[in-house]
Amino acid sequence: MAGRPSIPTNSSALIAIIADEDTVTGFLLAGVGNVDLRKKTNYLIVDNKITIKQIEDAFKEFTTREDIAIVLISQYVANMIRFLVDSYNRPVPAILEIPSKDHPYDPAHDSVLSRVKYLFSTESVASDRR
Repeated sequence: MAGRPSIPTNSSALIAIIADEDTVTGFLLAGVGNVDLRKKTNYLIVDNKITIKQIEDAFKEFTTREDIAIVLISQYVANMIRFLVDSYNRPVPAILEIPSKDHPYDPAHDSVLSRVKYLFSTESVASDRR
């Protein structure tokens, strides 16, 4: 189909993660980690030494890489770059906000959930007009 984004069909589709050390370590132990020939990783560990600019750069890099299909980002990290997360509108890679050990999930701040609620509210208004 024309104009539709494609998901890589070979085994190279990756999951990227931007989160605290414990969350990233858990996903790395589950086999999500990858380092390519240029020493580029598919994860960023956010600690007190990481700047907002580094988080923004990692988010932009992960969302433009062809080999990444999903970007997992801890919700508290997403709140640091909320303007970037909310302005991202491409279907691939998909952005999913996840909770972390020290920061519980808050559905009020989830950009994907708010978009779904918006879509359902406009659909219900449109169906009421019929």
